[in-house]
Amino acid sequence: MKTVIYEDPVQCRDVWEKTWPVNAIFDLWQVRSCFNDSFSRPLFFHTVEQNGKILGFLPLCWNEESDNYILFPGETWNGKSWLEQNRLIAANPEVVHTLLDSVSKSLHLRYLTWTPLLNCVDTTRQDEVGYLFFPGIFNHSFENYRLSFSGKSRKKLKNELNRLEVFEVSFRFNHKKDLTHLFSMNIESFCENSYFNDPRFYQSFERLAAFLWDMGMLRITTVLIGDKIAAVDMGAIFKNTYTLLAGGTNPEFPGVAKLINLHHLEWSCRKRFDSVDFLCGDFNWKKRFHLTPRPLYEIKSDKKKPFWGTDIHEKNAACA
Repeated sequence: MKTVIYEDPVQCRDVWEKTWPVNAIFDLWQVRSCFNDSFSRPLFFHTVEQNGKILGFLPLCWNEESDNYILFPGETWNGKSWLEQNRLIAANPEVVHTLLDSVSKSLHLRYLTWTPLLNCVDTTRQDEVGYLFFPGIFNHSFENYRLSFSGKSRKKLKNELNRLEVFEVSFRFNHKKDLTHLFSMNIESFCENSYFNDPRFYQSFERLAAFLWDMGMLRITTVLIGDKIAAVDMGAIFKNTYTLLAGGTNPEFPGVAKLINLHHLEWSCRKRFDSVDFLCGDFNWKKRFHLTPRPLYEIKSDKKKPFWGTDIHEKNAACA
């Protein structure tokens, strides 16, 4: 086996598209490139190869702000990466060890989906928790989903929504100009803690929206109350999964976030999606809405400690 580090963007794309499984929206090279084009992190794609075959793959970027390697495309917000459903790709534990040994400086991999190979790395920790909705659990019936709540909870939610229904509530879809309102409302709500307060992140989402629109995968959902925009969400549809990417709400209308999220759930039942991904970040409502948690994991090392214990054979046996 030998390790190879690719830095040329054309070669990196070729290795990515040959090696990285495409199961979700974030697996697409074009999606990740929307962020890399804005952040412009140097690429360092590590592979372990044998007889011309790639046995392990670790696509990294150098983050000079935090002085460590992070996963491609290198997007960060408040010092943390954002894109989810990352992977540790290796044929076996030995390849995992070889891959990580090839990284010369500090490393922080976030939002890793679970694989037994993570047991090989002593610095593996649970990161954040993502939340999903599976319409099939409720036989693709929103009414069945609604009845999964207690009578008290249903009554409380109905009363909250009725306060909005006093006004004229309507929806519109796929008005591209509404994305400007999404970004501005998000910044107004979260100020310096908004993703879009960083111009690089803002530009990344503009690029992402343009790509998704051209591919027919973008869904923009806007709630209108009277003649005012009360909420806007940006989502993507790929391989029968609906992923909610970003949103903004008007503080003038308390409860509108619940209204738009219930719309997403009802629509996903009608469209018979396999799943709806609301990503990480609890914001309190996801558990209350009976979404299914999905823990994601991280690997972090300052290179002062090994990634695994001293008895490599014992560790390999545990990962097998």
